[in-house]
Amino acid sequence: MTKEEYMNKRKGLINEAQSFIDAGKLKEAADKTKEVKALDDSFDAESKARANLAALSGTPKIVDISSAGKPVDGTTAASTVTSAEPVDVFDSVEYRKAFMRNVLNGTPIPARLRDADESTKTPDVGTVIPTTIMQRIIEKMEAVGMILPLVTHTAYPAGVSIPTSTVKPVATWVAEGAGSDKQKKTTGSITFGYYKLRCAISMSLEVSVTTLGMFETSFVNNVSEAMTKAQEQAIISGTGTGQPKGILAETAPNGQNVDIAASGKIDYSTLVDAEAALPLAYENGAVWFMTKKTFMKFIGMVDSAKQPIARVNYGINGAPERTLLGRRVILNDYMSNYADTVESDTVVAFLFRPEDYIFNTNYAVTVKRYEDNDTDDQVTKAIMLADGKVVDKNSLVTVTKKAAAGG
Repeated sequence: MTKEEYMNKRKGLINEAQSFIDAGKLKEAADKTKEVKALDDSFDAESKARANLAALSGTPKIVDISSAGKPVDGTTAASTVTSAEPVDVFDSVEYRKAFMRNVLNGTPIPARLRDADESTKTPDVGTVIPTTIMQRIIEKMEAVGMILPLVTHTAYPAGVSIPTSTVKPVATWVAEGAGSDKQKKTTGSITFGYYKLRCAISMSLEVSVTTLGMFETSFVNNVSEAMTKAQEQAIISGTGTGQPKGILAETAPNGQNVDIAASGKIDYSTLVDAEAALPLAYENGAVWFMTKKTFMKFIGMVDSAKQPIARVNYGINGAPERTLLGRRVILNDYMSNYADTVESDTVVAFLFRPEDYIFNTNYAVTVKRYEDNDTDDQVTKAIMLADGKVVDKNSLVTVTKKAAAGG
């Protein structure tokens, strides 16, 4: 069985077990988790057998040792030289089981596994999450996230200045024989830091009765949901201090803010004005961002042809797909709802092209376990280093509800 076949089969079994758990069929779920454990053990045994066979199947290299003296019995000596492919220790079943015991009851991971990655020199490093689990966490974050899959992902080292183009070159027609004005493409740079994102993990599973598959499913769900929420909140409203700088921390370019007067209300003309302010070059890919309550304000509104301006369609998987004047709407809970009266000027919606936001991380998530001195509880936290910034804000169009004078 190849690794890809193993991973696909394992993923299918875990999905079946999760379906049984959701349906309240705990006995069937337990049987399915046993199948996952049997599959893990089988693949681990097969991998070890292959490795042993590979070590024995190498062609022996005969070495002439006559210059070092002849053996007493007159025979020659041979030395077998073999080369092995590098093995990802963090992807082995042995390491995954050790990681489970470490998270559930604090059992230290054996030194021969813990010290496998000798290139890690970070003083604040925790226990490395197994490769298989990390891949599933990333997949889950991309699946459950509404915003995270839309932005641009990079993995630049912290502190490195990355050049960014701030002005796009323009081609011009010139008369025959005449020279053209030299186009200068102005470039700037952006530097990413590394902010520490942590989430506490609550694992109430009993290690003596917990299968590896059950633990990994629970761990993936806990970490991915918490991490996704924190990352998406930072992308929208991060301050840039101790966390990534969010889109709302940027100021829209001149002429790309639409005000709703203190005495006015959000309406059809608000959308028309915002669409008009969006530069044509950024039409493709720009989407609306707002809360669900703000979106619901548009339900029932119609355009001049009496057609609804807000629509909710349901895709193949049953998930709602919302649009305003035909443009996609991404809902979030990380900005203010629209209200007829606000205490201070408040951005209640904005247009933006998500690909112009860069989220920088290598997804090297580690876990640390420590004792809470106040409660004497053992706490496990997942830690990830990341940063994020807007690299081109020319697609940003904000809708701002104005506060009353003196409010």
